[in-house]
Amino acid sequence: MRLRFLLALFLFGLTACGAPAAPVADQPPLRPYQTATPSPSPSPLLAQTEVLLPTPTPLTYTVRQGDTLSGIASRFNVPLEDLMAANPGVSPTALTVGMTLNIPVGGNVSGQPTPTPVPLTIRQARCWPLTGGGLWCVALTQNDYAETLENLSLQFTLLDANGQAVLQQTAFAPLDILPAGQTMPVAVYFPPPAPEGAALQVQWLTAIRLLPDDERYLSAAVENTLTEMDWSRRTARVRGQVRLTTPGRTANLVWVLGTAYDAAGQVVGLRRWESAAPLNAGESLPFEFSVSSVGPPIERVEFLVEVR
Repeated sequence: MRLRFLLALFLFGLTACGAPAAPVADQPPLRPYQTATPSPSPSPLLAQTEVLLPTPTPLTYTVRQGDTLSGIASRFNVPLEDLMAANPGVSPTALTVGMTLNIPVGGNVSGQPTPTPVPLTIRQARCWPLTGGGLWCVALTQNDYAETLENLSLQFTLLDANGQAVLQQTAFAPLDILPAGQTMPVAVYFPPPAPEGAALQVQWLTAIRLLPDDERYLSAAVENTLTEMDWSRRTARVRGQVRLTTPGRTANLVWVLGTAYDAAGQVVGLRRWESAAPLNAGESLPFEFSVSSVGPPIERVEFLVEVR
């Protein structure tokens, strides 16, 4: 009887040891600009990065004070008839400041020169794999020109081992302008499933030089900034002030871009803070927000400001 009891106890132990583990629920993917903690030890998925020169692409133009439809057509060297055809319902005598016009380029204008975006320096471009299988891809752009640039956009393409495009997205810069000598990241999120072993290709689409007499954008400075890290250094709480330095003007929109870098100088996160509170010349506006890393711990946070 004792022998039977021991044998039954031994068999029960084998059964318990072989029991399957309880299933683990899928983790939700970390998306750009959220503050959830990413995977603790992510590694770059894409080793190869290709940067292509820009090609002629459709353009848009925001009407300013004093603009005329014929003047805009002359500026972009397109026939007035083609410009009107690209903007049905727009009256040449009823343009309003802030109106967006489509500029016909490429095959739409036969025999006419095509506006081409200026090629910018891309200092780094890579993708970070996220918990859940998605990819957060970012390119750090730099304006080496003497003028401020406007309407920055890039095309991110993931290529398979044969060089064929498997996923593609267009990404716009988080700010409308990039001042001379400054850098700004442009990022895009690819939802899961992410292709394994893919290569990243980045191509410029638009980057237009801003005219010197453009009065839409005002001068401002970011001051008294303070950055506080959490225990993991994967989330930073930042605060500071924006001071309007353009004399005699009032800003109706203020944007502050915070870009997080790791110890190697790689972009690991970014976030844009917005305020529609009026800001008068010489006055300051406080800001505070958090930015999280999708990669290694954050070493520092840098700021860009746009005021209109």
